[in-house]
Amino acid sequence: MGFIQAFKGAVGGMLADQWKDFLTVPSGLPQTAALFPAVPQGTNAGRGSNTRGSENVITNGSKILVPQGYGLITVVDGRATGLITEAGGYEFNDSSPDARSVFAGDDLLASTVGTSWERFKYGGRPSSQQLAFYVSLKEIPDNRFGTQSEIYWDDAYLNAQVGAITRGSYTLRIIDPLLFVHNFVPASYISANAPVFDFSDPDNAAGNQMFQEVVGSLAQAFSRYTNDPDKGNRISRIQGDSVGFAQSLSAAVEEGYRWSSDRGLAIVKTAIVSIEYDQRTRELLADVQKADALSGARSQSFMNQAAARGVQAAGENGGGAGLAMFGAGMGAAGGMVNPVQPWAPPGQQGAPQQQAAPAQEDPVAKLAQYKQMLEQGLISEEDYEAAKKAALGL
Repeated sequence: MGFIQAFKGAVGGMLADQWKDFLTVPSGLPQTAALFPAVPQGTNAGRGSNTRGSENVITNGSKILVPQGYGLITVVDGRATGLITEAGGYEFNDSSPDARSVFAGDDLLASTVGTSWERFKYGGRPSSQQLAFYVSLKEIPDNRFGTQSEIYWDDAYLNAQVGAITRGSYTLRIIDPLLFVHNFVPASYISANAPVFDFSDPDNAAGNQMFQEVVGSLAQAFSRYTNDPDKGNRISRIQGDSVGFAQSLSAAVEEGYRWSSDRGLAIVKTAIVSIEYDQRTRELLADVQKADALSGARSQSFMNQAAARGVQAAGENGGGAGLAMFGAGMGAAGGMVNPVQPWAPPGQQGAPQQQAAPAQEDPVAKLAQYKQMLEQGLISEEDYEAAKKAALGL
């Protein structure tokens, strides 16, 4: 068995234009590639017989392979003539320029794809240049962002303006290929011999513009997240909530730059690598953490335990005389935790009783309380000494 040469001689060029090509995805693409030309197998890996066809002409009847996770757009002089978003093998036929295979409205594509087709489709037979481009419909990873100086936003939980330097990355998806190609991709990427449109390419001005827009939206995204009651108003949850913060960032980008409605792009997930607060914010966070530790029922339990431990330590260290001097003792400590009802004379037991005057706080218990707070790092040594003098009346 051998191979039969398809054509030769003077009529070779004409016959070559009628030969069926097989177009597919080029090899060696980076993960961040968003748009790139389809390549014929005749010039890719040395396969096929059609090596003499007219340049930039898709032979009528050619086979086009659309892999899973990609769409295909045919372009004539910068205008769309066909759109395929469902994986499979297709045969090219330019007699029906309006033919398309679009499944719009699912979780991968926006519901605007059908409307975009009606806006951008090209009527009539191609007359000059026929090109085919693959567009990625997958999540495009490793789109990085970062700030060189602090950004500031209002934080509902801290009830103040906070500032931080942050960096991370996000994934995005092309949800409307036609909007993306017509409204955002530069002409050099949808022309003959076009390079790969790679978001991570430092020479890609469009990708750099997106980077600047994301950085410009970070302050608003942080504000949206921390002021959303459904998020609990906690900045500490951002690094573990990739989808939630992505929604805040996507909403901020959409409001400022209309990525979805004008460009057919959407942010899907984020990964916050680091958040470095400025000094003022770090001090504020430390104060709020102290307040949190001493709030509610936890505070009462903490105070009672601290007082009990202080009284016990005083007794073990020979501090009974001191307790007596302050009118205290183990019984007083018990009364502090479980106060008893005031005693009334026998003849007046059924009568309404006057409310007893509040007892003075036990200085020893207060000292034990302050000592416990010092050991927990909730107050400084200077604050402890000042509280100690005040409790002892010094």
